[in-house]
Amino acid sequence: MILPATRKKQRLLAGCLTVLILLLTTVAMGLGYASIEWNRIIPTLLGQGTFKEEFVLFSIRLPRIIITLLAGAALALSGAILQGITRNDLADPGIIGINSGAGVAIAIFFLFFPIEAGSFSFFLPLAGFAGAIVTSVLIYLFAYSRKSGLQPMRLVLVGIGFSMALSGIMVVITSSAKREKVDFISRWIAGNIWGTDWPYIWALLPWLLILIPFALYKAYRLDLLGLNESISTGVGVSVERERLILLLTAVALAASAVSVTGGIAFIGLMAPHIAKSLVGPRHRLNLPIAILIGSFLLLLADTLGRNILEPDGIPAGIIVSLIGAPYFCYLLLKK
Repeated sequence: MILPATRKKQRLLAGCLTVLILLLTTVAMGLGYASIEWNRIIPTLLGQGTFKEEFVLFSIRLPRIIITLLAGAALALSGAILQGITRNDLADPGIIGINSGAGVAIAIFFLFFPIEAGSFSFFLPLAGFAGAIVTSVLIYLFAYSRKSGLQPMRLVLVGIGFSMALSGIMVVITSSAKREKVDFISRWIAGNIWGTDWPYIWALLPWLLILIPFALYKAYRLDLLGLNESISTGVGVSVERERLILLLTAVALAASAVSVTGGIAFIGLMAPHIAKSLVGPRHRLNLPIAILIGSFLLLLADTLGRNILEPDGIPAGIIVSLIGAPYFCYLLLKK
């Protein structure tokens, strides 16, 4: 049973985070190489701006902001699910190799399977999902033991090993490619948000419209999986089946996000932890908060990164890593 005071706190936090995201979105719309005056943002949104203002806002800024918010939410939810099914606070799609698996598949698809530009944005998430699911299955098999089931710390260590190996494979794949294609892969690895156009939003949105409600629906199952396996089985939960379904959900969320944002790690690590510290360990309460925190963190990183060094800026993945890597070390020492 969730206490009314706890539920009220969650709603208040969700409201505050929504306001912060709206304020940051407004700031992000105005800042950049081609800036827009603050008092011109609302008129431009209402169709009363100049050609330059409307072009900058609707063709450059808004698609990037929306992609960043959606990807941040997907990565945060993916991390929360992985932490729940493994009972390991260090689990994250970037750390345990899922992002790297998606990256290798995307690199192979981009380099060796030429496809029309109009279809590229829709096939890319599918390629990322295929690579991520193969990687996650292999990691799961290596970390699983018949006697003791899934070993949480072993899963993290195996995932880190796979991540390093896949990074080496990425270097081998790109070593003989053309310069312009290598540049794209390099930016992807650094976490440079590149899918900044409306077709990428329409490619990403269907995944999230299905997966986010499904994950929220499964929040109670995540709470049960956090208990001892014998207890979970005793209350009627098919542990392995639920783990597999939720693992596929987490993989699909991460793969769809990184296919348009690049290899961004640590969002899935930090957002669930912050949410748990604010509203407690119950997934029915902390998953919505983690989603909002993930969106805010990635948008903040991207806004800072693209305005620190103009015109190219610093990839959002690097900004997130500067914060997330020390946080990961702190958690590792604490656990």
